[in-house]
Amino acid sequence: MFQTAFQVNAFQNDAFQIVITPDVNVQRGGDDASWTKEERKRYKALQKKLRLAEEKRMAAQKADQEARRAFIREQVSPTPDVVESPQQIVEAKQVEIVNYDALIANLQRQAEDLFNAVLIRQAKDRLEQEIAILEAKRLAELDDEESIIALFL
Repeated sequence: MFQTAFQVNAFQNDAFQIVITPDVNVQRGGDDASWTKEERKRYKALQKKLRLAEEKRMAAQKADQEARRAFIREQVSPTPDVVESPQQIVEAKQVEIVNYDALIANLQRQAEDLFNAVLIRQAKDRLEQEIAILEAKRLAELDDEESIIALFL
């Protein structure tokens, strides 16, 4: 009867039984307490650059579509006063879009690098805490051993 009422693991063996579980639900918003001011500022600047690059890319895509339409119109009914051919305009717009794609990919990579740096720093802090706990345990065990030796003497 009493065997089922008592929990074997109800008490800690010593005061240093502390379990640190890693936080796997890390938010990537940049507003949690683990971000420094510089990292948050850098993240916001990256987001602004990314938004501007995407807007420019969309504008370049619209211009590319318009240049293609003009190229088709030129092919259907050519005008005699054409200084720059519509084909050259289309190719220039496509190169511009490719450049914006590369810029956007670079900005996204920089944001990921920033996230990884924050995660690495968090892991380092957790490891330092665990090392401190293990050192405290070692010192407590050393103190216990010294007190036992003192009792025997």
